[in-house]
Amino acid sequence: MLTIEGFLNYLRDERNYSPMTLQSYGEDLKEFELFFRNVENQISWETVDSDVIRAWMEAMMDRGNAATSVNRRLSTLRSFYKYALRRKLVNRDPAHKLQGPKKKKPLPQFLKESEMDRLLDLKMWGDEYIDVLARTLIITFYSTGMRLSELTGLDDKDVNLITREVKVTGKRGKQRIIPFGDELFEAIESYRQKRDEDIGKQSEALFLTEKGMRMTGNLVRKLVKMSLSRVSTLKKKTPHVLRHTFATAMLNHEAGLESVKKLLGHESLSTTEIYTHTTFEQLKKVYKDAHPRA
Repeated sequence: MLTIEGFLNYLRDERNYSPMTLQSYGEDLKEFELFFRNVENQISWETVDSDVIRAWMEAMMDRGNAATSVNRRLSTLRSFYKYALRRKLVNRDPAHKLQGPKKKKPLPQFLKESEMDRLLDLKMWGDEYIDVLARTLIITFYSTGMRLSELTGLDDKDVNLITREVKVTGKRGKQRIIPFGDELFEAIESYRQKRDEDIGKQSEALFLTEKGMRMTGNLVRKLVKMSLSRVSTLKKKTPHVLRHTFATAMLNHEAGLESVKKLLGHESLSTTEIYTHTTFEQLKKVYKDAHPRA
């Protein structure tokens, strides 16, 4: 006869599972047993089918359980029926082919346009080299959406101020050209002048430390975090947040998904599509705030 107690004894005696794990498995199975007994009195462990298990998962989701929690309980049930099938206590495994709910991918974090406007206001910055450098880094990320590694790899020759284009080398050495506008043009022009006056041109790199060395990823992260802290309360304050901010701003201003994909250097359109979820969430919030019947 198939029982929860028999399964837990097997896990304890033959598989050496810890008391905490046994307790967790026991609670999951008792919860499912209570569910199918309430569905129909005649159902037993031996006669449970996949429809009953699906209904259980749906009920958990309706109660607000996270996908991870539902999948963990489904995993317990799979282990239970595998054990039962091996012991010939059931004729079939109703949990075998069932798929649990997909985990929600967290939406990318990004800064609001008003926050970026405040951050890039010249009045927010001093005249020291480190201030000019930090502001130019922020504008470069925000204007191009490039990755951190792409930015630190930039040389002076990669930036063409006449055509207003920057050549970046992305993943697996793939290169792409990103156009930019007046703001980044002016920022780079001012930065280069300040750099050459204060630091001197000791490297082919575009962005230099105060000692004249190429900027490392860690130094850029530190400057970006300090800069974003001035206007944002986001937990993450990284160069990647600025990449997300660039993509979100482009889509909010009616750029095509394919164009944004090329600018970001994504291999697949599905990678870029996550930003459409971000903009749609924004749209829902605007609707809820603005519509009198929302």
